[in-house]
Amino acid sequence: MSAQYFKDFLRPHKTVPHTSWTAKSRWDLSLKRMIILITGLFIFGIGDSLLIQGNIGNAPWSVLAQGVAGRLDITMGWSTFGISTLVLLAWIPLREKPGFGTVANIVVIAIAIQVGVTFIPLQHNYSMGVIYSLLGVAAVGIASSVYITCGLGPGPRDGLMTALHHRTGVRVGRVRMAIETSVVLLGALLGGNVGLGTVIFAVFIGQSVAIALGVVSRLTAK
Repeated sequence: MSAQYFKDFLRPHKTVPHTSWTAKSRWDLSLKRMIILITGLFIFGIGDSLLIQGNIGNAPWSVLAQGVAGRLDITMGWSTFGISTLVLLAWIPLREKPGFGTVANIVVIAIAIQVGVTFIPLQHNYSMGVIYSLLGVAAVGIASSVYITCGLGPGPRDGLMTALHHRTGVRVGRVRMAIETSVVLLGALLGGNVGLGTVIFAVFIGQSVAIALGVVSRLTAK
């Protein structure tokens, strides 16, 4: 296979492709769809935990979760679960409706992050930390393309972002930047780990998700 073939295969995709497992509604459940969703969410949590264990800076929401976990003396899993639940409650005044994927997101990602930080060794070598961070971003990108295409509803954080966008008219990118900047600053004040890993995530996560969506689109088109 030529280099051009791989270049085309990994070309980023700007929209969410429709797949054989895409639901017709947020509560349109099937065994296949649920397995794909849970698998994607679990990989997402492991990817997030790779950034945590890389020890050079967490993804934005994990900066906050780590800060809260340290202050309350609870695990990363429980902290992530609690924060996700509180964010979901913020949907109520915004009149955003959750789906099965929203609920699964809260539970499965929290479990996966706890599994990851329990079994993935914490790194103290900076170069290995960079590798962990890049692997984490790749895993989150792949996982996002898997669970998003299920069409069972956004996660609490994404739902908050889109709901604020619809209610305020402010561009999605700006809303996301405002939310994640606030989350990182609050998390840092609470003692969460901010560093190069945080920057790597912020810079590359969009492209990682776009490339993964492109791969899913081309694989399911065959």
